[in-house]
Amino acid sequence: MSFRRFDSLDALRGMAIVWMTAYHFCFDLNHFGYLQQNFYADPVWTWQRTAIVSLFLFTAGLGQAVAVHQHQRWPRFWRRWAQVAGSALLVSAGSCVMYPQSFIYFGVLHGLAVMLLIVRLSAGWGRWLWLLGGAAIALKFLAASAHAAWPAIDFLNQNLWNWLGLISRKPITEDYVPLIPWLGVMWWGMASGRWVLRQRPHWLGLQALPAVPLVKVLAGLGRWSLSYYLLHQPVLIGVLMAISALK
Repeated sequence: MSFRRFDSLDALRGMAIVWMTAYHFCFDLNHFGYLQQNFYADPVWTWQRTAIVSLFLFTAGLGQAVAVHQHQRWPRFWRRWAQVAGSALLVSAGSCVMYPQSFIYFGVLHGLAVMLLIVRLSAGWGRWLWLLGGAAIALKFLAASAHAAWPAIDFLNQNLWNWLGLISRKPITEDYVPLIPWLGVMWWGMASGRWVLRQRPHWLGLQALPAVPLVKVLAGLGRWSLSYYLLHQPVLIGVLMAISALK
């Protein structure tokens, strides 16, 4: 069975890809010494990262809403899930070479693989998705207070458990996207998608897109988001390494 793609959704994902590329290019420039920025503490960069990840996961939730609406069968879901999970392992391996002391063990693709399962299984929970999403986001801000009140739960900061996100200190890793609060963003994406498909389906139609080439380019990028995600950093880093070698 073929499934219809929505250019509006793909273009939104494409916007996140362009923003992510610009962010990572600046990060790589900083790594090679062409910039002097604190990507781990400066709000200019930390808030951008939060916005980029939020946009990616929100559109992932929207995408799952479309898949459920079009009666996507589980075998198709599992094929896509295996691609995401396999890509997460590749990211871990590559980051271990590049950043052995802070490699990525639960980044955006690792989190996405787990959240895809949870969101797909909870797709029929209706309005509860809004409440659960809000609760997941709120738990992030309650976690620090809980740790202060109950020191015994410090084990949640360990690598075995910190993928849950119920932490009081951020682990040392180049990318960290735990279930809390990010599952909440994806649940809201699913809830929004279910509502739009019932109440405003024309928002996802072709007529919702401005008739300009840039939007079509963004939609094209959005259709190949996983492949692009895997390739863009090796390309950027390779170019900067070549430039540094030619100096």
